[in-house]
Amino acid sequence: MSRRILLLGSTGSIGTQALDVISRSDDLEVVGLSAQTNWRQLVEQAVQHGVPRIAVTDLDLAAQAAEAWTDGEVLRGPEGLVQLVLESGADLVLNALVGSAGLGPTVATLGEGIDLALANKESLVVGGELVMALAEATGAQILPVDSEHSAIHQLVHGEHATGGLDSIEKLVLTASGGPFRGRSRAELEGVTIEQALAHPTWAMGGKITIDSATLMNKGLEVIEAHHLFGTPYERIGVVVHPQSIVHSLITLVDGAALAHLGHPDMRAPIAYALHHPQRVPLPLRPLDLAEVGSLTFEPVDTEAFPCLRMAIEAGTAGGTAPCVLNAANEIAVHAFLGGRLPFLGIPDVIAGALDALGSAPIRAFETLYEADREARAVAAELVEKVAA
Repeated sequence: MSRRILLLGSTGSIGTQALDVISRSDDLEVVGLSAQTNWRQLVEQAVQHGVPRIAVTDLDLAAQAAEAWTDGEVLRGPEGLVQLVLESGADLVLNALVGSAGLGPTVATLGEGIDLALANKESLVVGGELVMALAEATGAQILPVDSEHSAIHQLVHGEHATGGLDSIEKLVLTASGGPFRGRSRAELEGVTIEQALAHPTWAMGGKITIDSATLMNKGLEVIEAHHLFGTPYERIGVVVHPQSIVHSLITLVDGAALAHLGHPDMRAPIAYALHHPQRVPLPLRPLDLAEVGSLTFEPVDTEAFPCLRMAIEAGTAGGTAPCVLNAANEIAVHAFLGGRLPFLGIPDVIAGALDALGSAPIRAFETLYEADREARAVAAELVEKVAA
């Protein structure tokens, strides 16, 4: 019997690779697709995979899609996206949306008790406490798709099977260091958009690539790991590993460490999440350590890359602080990509928003939506000041 997959964000990097994984499997079936703006590619995917129903988040573009594609149904806007989740009949939802827009579909998925393959780390950054409580209440599984969290999930699962989680001392996420590894803060003055988008090992979308260049992506991943694995921040570490062969590791109470290794290819963690608990063959190059030659590691320079430090501090503060951090980062990255903010202005805007808004207790999801709106407004004002 096929596992029915709903794929949100199917035209992005994770989404297209997920469709490649699904097309190679006889036991996975796509029952719905969504995109923010790229409706033409979305319709092509729907036709190719025999999907009768899609959702386009942008209302104007959704209208264009509905007019052009008459062989299926086009749901519109954020409400249409949630409707697609609720009515899809999916066994598993892969949330590959970018940014805090992924929180609503995550809540809808878990609220229905549907298992979630999560590539949208912002769902846990913004609403981790409530999201994890919702999953526990409904019994839905959250299967991480980020390569680092997929690695830790596999390592933790293996350790749990051999004697429990008390043996785990620390989780260690690896970071490639991005395109500016080794540069001082002074050397980051004036870097261009093209330079920031030139990631050395991973092919990703624009926003996450810039987050990797600032190391904010790794900060968001630390917050995500905290919620996924119930691990205190002081027991989560980050190490720079430019080859991106070791995807993450865990250290144990007896001094040993277990690591997950492989060539950087997102189809591996995607397939792990979609097929869990089974493993399936993939057309990926096996790892040959002699061919790789050497693996190197180095500490993070948080003076040159303060976003990682700010993210961990916001996560430790808790409440709405991670939500403010994420919203301000999205505004700052968008401004940088639009040529309205220098690269070093990104952490300045985030720091300003955190200073202005601090952290408040979270009482409900509406608290998060309000904090997100307020942080975006403050960050937009700061962009104008920093850029002036």
